[in-house]
Parts: sequence; structure tokens; C-alpha cells
Amino acid sequence: MRKRILLCLMLACLGVTASAQTATSVLLDDDFSKLPPRMFSSGVVGAQAEYHFLPAVAQKGNWQVSCFRSDTSQRAWRVIADGDGQAMYQSMTSKISDAKYMHPMLVAGDPLWGDYTLNVAFSPEFNAMESGVIFRYQNDRCYYFLGVEDQQAVLKIVNHASSFRTADITELGRRSFNWHVGETLTAKVTLDGDRIMASLNGNALFDVRDATWSFGRVALTADVPTVYHHVRVTAKPAAARATRLAIQARDLEEKQLQAGNPKLTLWKKIETHGFGTSRNLRFGDLNNDGQLDVLVAQVLRHGPKDRNCEVGCMTAMTFDGRQLWQSGEADPWNDLLTNDVAVQIHDIDNNGTTEVVYARDFKLTVADGATGRVLREISTPINRATKTPFDKFPRILGDSLFFADFRGQGHAGDIVLKDRYQQVFVLTDRLEPLWQTTCNTGHYPFAYDIDHDGKDELAIGYNLYDDDGTLLWSLEDVLSDHADGVAIANLSQTPGGPLGMINAASDEGMIFLDIHGKILKRHWIGHVQNPAIANFRDDLQGLETVSINFWGNQGIVSYFDSKGEMYLQHEPIQYGSMMLPVNWAGNGESLILLSADVVEGGMLDGWGRRVVRFPADGHP
Repeated sequence: MRKRILLCLMLACLGVTASAQTATSVLLDDDFSKLPPRMFSSGVVGAQAEYHFLPAVAQKGNWQVSCFRSDTSQRAWRVIADGDGQAMYQSMTSKISDAKYMHPMLVAGDPLWGDYTLNVAFSPEFNAMESGVIFRYQNDRCYYFLGVEDQQAVLKIVNHASSFRTADITELGRRSFNWHVGETLTAKVTLDGDRIMASLNGNALFDVRDATWSFGRVALTADVPTVYHHVRVTAKPAAARATRLAIQARDLEEKQLQAGNPKLTLWKKIETHGFGTSRNLRFGDLNNDGQLDVLVAQVLRHGPKDRNCEVGCMTAMTFDGRQLWQSGEADPWNDLLTNDVAVQIHDIDNNGTTEVVYARDFKLTVADGATGRVLREISTPINRATKTPFDKFPRILGDSLFFADFRGQGHAGDIVLKDRYQQVFVLTDRLEPLWQTTCNTGHYPFAYDIDHDGKDELAIGYNLYDDDGTLLWSLEDVLSDHADGVAIANLSQTPGGPLGMINAASDEGMIFLDIHGKILKRHWIGHVQNPAIANFRDDLQGLETVSINFWGNQGIVSYFDSKGEMYLQHEPIQYGSMMLPVNWAGNGESLILLSADVVEGGMLDGWGRRVVRFPADGHP
């Protein structure tokens, strides 16, 4: 009790209590007493949040976990007892290698907060690495930081990265600061335009000017176990009014845009009891009646984790709920998806009817789309993986499938089958081998007839192969992380315009290349995934590219023009998304689907505005 009283007195001495005399407006005042005393973090959700919205990662109270990577970091934040009250506890110690570019982080507030005063009381439990507070937070890679590092006080800017997994840091100030482990430190930051005034324990340490960012949220961050007792954000009347008006204008604009877009309305509800899945659905005209059908594919996991998986039970259905066929044993526990599995719907022989191509039970199978009857199958290739645990089985399980035209037939009648990260196999529609290779495959390839010889080339990972498997070029000697998504397109959309390659290259960032492998633009913006290319804005020439981050900096959405220049970046969510482009209004501008969540989901436009929301109708 005495500790809590002393803490309140310390905060009062710093002038953080709003009164009639100061007439400040309180933007945030949180001692964490309204949160239940338990783990605040989501727990180990891993790549589930990469593919799906999970309530566990949503905002709780005023706060939301901004980033995680390891299993430990997914359990880092906890609400604990603190005297007669409660506190927020960051419980883990970061690896030194991780702390070069990411940190446990908890974020609150609104991106439009401008000038404000931030007061935070916190107690680091170790005298190592960094503990402190963040202000004018843009995302978990771009912000101002005030805190302690060893026996020094530090004020700095973090602005993405300067190289692979190395943050781009500009120090605005560093001074000796004596403190001891377990001591309650009181950090105060006052923002007035480009002026930043910062103190610790009432000692004015820094008074600098920097105009990198004028607005932003607040956050808590620590690389070592640290207790956060109290957070208070106040603003002077003029600043509070400006913030309020800016937020109202943004919200009004989005409501008007939402009113002008078609409303989401429930169309069909189909029973999938016992054979349901996650987002592992495939769509196509399975029974050749001119209507789209759905293939519900479960996932079999052979471990460890999601490293060795394959297709499980497959159920083909019409959208009227009529079951066409089912193959495999349904298991309601096989609905978890955190990786690719090899199953697609495609007219592989160009005869006007669709087939289902899949890898299961160490066989690559072509089945009739209407009945599921096996048309032909072979054993999957011998597994020559050299990395554990991908060498677990003598034959590959199959990780993903892609279709291309390597023989110049005029249709995509050839199959690209890959394993998880190392091996690539190319076969004909009759399952006859054409060629194979090994490389850093990444997750999914892309084919395009680059040289206009009637045959496709294959972009996979950081490599480009000719139609016969000849390696045309590789960047594996300069890019180490795996490619999460690749594409080839004429982004300018001008007739005869140059083809370019887009590579969402995980921690290597977003990379734009020419077709000869020359890097034209590179953005060190974190663990980039799921690139979507479409016309998201009519006022910009050509096509735009949108991506989202995960692992270590999830939820950062970046927008690029046809020249590969980033024109917008924001952080609308704190988890992943498939970033599916949606032709929603039929006006030529695509929207971006975040998720089906009512509160945090919906669709974004090319300006980053949430222009469509899902109804609260009880949908999954």
C-alpha cells in the first residue's frame, strides 16, 4: 500500500494529474486495474494469426500486443498484483540478436494523437538492454523511444531498418543516469510540435527538436522483465481539441465511404459438421455446371509443429450445401492451418472439365472434379531434403502446387510441385517428370512467359528458371530469408511496358526487380508477406502493390505505386492477413480484405481507409 501511495505522490509531483488549474484533457489513464490478473498476451498462437483473425490477439482494454516472434514472446505480457493494485508485466528477456530489430511491445491510443504529455511509472528488473516508453508510435518499427539502457538514459528514433534485421536508429540524446534494479522510474515526455522534452524521475534530460513524426500512439517496450505501474496521457485544451476534430473527421469520412459501398449481406450458410476447415478452401466449377463450387480441405500434421503436413479429408460441395464427394477420413480436429498444403482445382488437360490435383499419402493424384474418382496418380518424388525436420520421410509430402505452360501448349498443363523450402519438381499433366531442381523455394512460385517464346519461365524463391529448368539467374547469394510471395507483372499497364518482379521477401523486405534479377527498389520494412497486385487507386498510373508484415512486426500494411515507391504505410491491425483483393463495388478499384471480424476487420481501399465493415450477424 505504501508503495502505491508513494507512486501516486511521485506522479502528482510531476504534474500529471488533471485539474481545473491546468485544464488538461486526459487521453489515457490506466493503472491496469480493470484488466483480469492473468496472461495478457495471446498465448502461443504462432502462424494461426498469420492466416486468421483470432480473438486472442484482439485489443483488450486500452492495449494490444504489437509484436511477437518466439513462443516465449507470445506469452510475454501479464497482468500481475502490484501492492493493493495491479500492473502490466513484461516477463521475458529478449535474445540479443532479436533486440537488434524487434522488442516486446504493447500499444495504445490513436494514430492521430498529436501534441501530448506522456507519464509512465515503470520498474525494470534487470540492468541490461532497454526498458522504457514509446511515443508518436507509427508502427512497431517506427517510433520515438525514451528509457534506460544499462546506466544511461536514451532518447532515440527507430525508423525501420538499415540492413537485414538491424534497426535504423538515430539517437537524439544519451546521458548517464544512475538507477538501481527494481527502482520505480517515472518517465515524462512532453510534445509540442517538433519540440520533445523528456525527463526521468523529475530530472530534465533532453530538450530537442525533431520533425520525423508529428502524430502517433503510445507504447510500452522492454527487452528485460519490467513492471509497468501506471500510464497517463494528457493534452492541453487546444491540442486535445485538434486531436478530437481530426479523429472525428477521419471517422466521418470512413462512415460516409462505408455508406457509399454495397453492404455485406449473408448469402449462404452451409453445414460442414465434422469436416470443416480453416481458410484451406479451394473454389472452382467442380461439376461443370457453370457455377462455382467449394472444396473443403482438412490438414494432416505429422510434426514437429507444422513442418510436415499434407492434405487430409477433402469434401466437394456446391454452394447449396449438396455434397458431391468426399475423400479421406473427416476429423473435426484437423482444421488447423498454419502452412501450405498441396491441393488445387484446375482443368489440367484443357478438356473443359476440372480436375482436383493433390498430394496425399505420398502420392500425387489427379482426380475428377465432379466425382473425386482417381484418374491417374504416381508416388511423390524421393525426398532429398538435407535439413531437419524436413527429411523425416523417404518421399515428399507436397507443400504447394502451381500450374504453368512449360511445353508451349497454349494452356497451363504442367504441374509445379514443391516441398517445404528446398525441392522443386515439374511434371506434365500425365504426371511425367520434366525437370527438377533444389533452391530456397520460399512459399509459392509464379510463372510467366517472359521471353515471349510461348513457354513460361518460373520464378521461385530468389531464382528464375527457363522452361526447361535452366537457371537464368539467382539472388540466393545476397538474399538469405525465404520469399513469402513472388509475382511478375507489367505494373505500368502501358502497352509493351516492362515486366517487373515483386518479391515479398520476409525479413529481407519488399523488393522490386527487373526480369534480369536487378534490384530496382528495396524497402527494409520488416517481415513482408502476402503481396497483392491490383488497381487499388484510379488516380495512380498502373497497378499498385499492397503487403502486410508478420513475425516480429505483424500488422504493418504497406502500399506501393507502379514504380515500387511506397506511398502509404499504416498499422490497422496487430496480426496477419491474406490481403485478398476484392472487386467489391465493380468500379475498377479493388479493395483489400483484412478479415471478417466485425470490429477490427473489413475492407480497406488504396488510401488505407476502412470502407467496408462486416455486419454483427453472428458469422464466424
